Amino acid sequence: MRAWHVTAHGEPREVLELVDVDDPAAGPGEVLVRVAAVAANFPDVLLSRGLYQVKPDLPFVPGVEFAGTIVALGDGVTGFEIGQRVVGGMIGVLSELAAVPARDVHPTPAALDDIAASGLMVAYQTAYFALHRRARLQAGEWLLVHAAAGGVGAATVQLGVAAGARVIAVVGSDAKAAVARAAGAEEVLVRGRDDLPARIKEITAGHGADVVFDPVGGAAFDASTRCIAFEGRIVVIGFASGEIPQLKTNIALVKNFAVLGLYWGLYSERRPDLVIEAHDALTALAASGAIRPVIDEVVPFERAPDAIEKLAGGSTVGRVVIEVGA
Repeated sequence: MRAWHVTAHGEPREVLELVDVDDPAAGPGEVLVRVAAVAANFPDVLLSRGLYQVKPDLPFVPGVEFAGTIVALGDGVTGFEIGQRVVGGMIGVLSELAAVPARDVHPTPAALDDIAASGLMVAYQTAYFALHRRARLQAGEWLLVHAAAGGVGAATVQLGVAAGARVIAVVGSDAKAAVARAAGAEEVLVRGRDDLPARIKEITAGHGADVVFDPVGGAAFDASTRCIAFEGRIVVIGFASGEIPQLKTNIALVKNFAVLGLYWGLYSERRPDLVIEAHDALTALAASGAIRPVIDEVVPFERAPDAIEKLAGGSTVGRVVIEVGA
């Protein structure tokens, strides 16, 4: 089969190589999946650069979420069948075939084709856990979403609206504002142009944001601490800005807000039961039309480095999906 390898650490276009390797086999507790589509994620950029929290030995296959079809079952696997459409999340799926632990795959929602479904697992699970597990978002609360036109950000806006929250979206340009509005944001602000703390206080009549979803870090986090509501919750997802902010804890003390971290991969490892619950909830929301992955571009398998490089440049809206096979 063909697979993409990261052969050294650096920029995706420079370190990704398409290679021919032996077909994998489904080991005990695994399913063998013919991969149909892989959604590019910012962790793919960080994996290529050697900056992700998990650092596989070189060379390795990147790709962290996919949609595909089961072609073989390993010993001991129950609850799945050959020919079943599935989605999943793990490092190492940017290939034509992937052997995946059965605990890491879930039935593809019937409402989604493989292109859309490839962007369901990591992005929507991250957004779901951030809002419902970590922040305990309540209907009627103000939700501030940074990078709201990106794949995870747009998913968070959709899930916030579905939960009955009032969503304020922050995007990088006017061109991206339409994506956040289409996802359901009540207000959209442009980073670098709008005074975020002042505008958020104005929009919320001085209340502030009850929950902040922050995959950006840097100045975005600092702005959030200046407009967070009493007993508000800032959920830290990542640092796409490249700057890890430093929190002065006296600010959290005097303003009575909480900073919560979220690394979704730990739930997959330690609480797979919660991942299943979240997937069931997301499947129901997809069936109702409340959520639908936003697709920016679909590229062929041979152009996978272009997809990951585009994501690194920050110009995307929604998901960039790599179509592996029909």
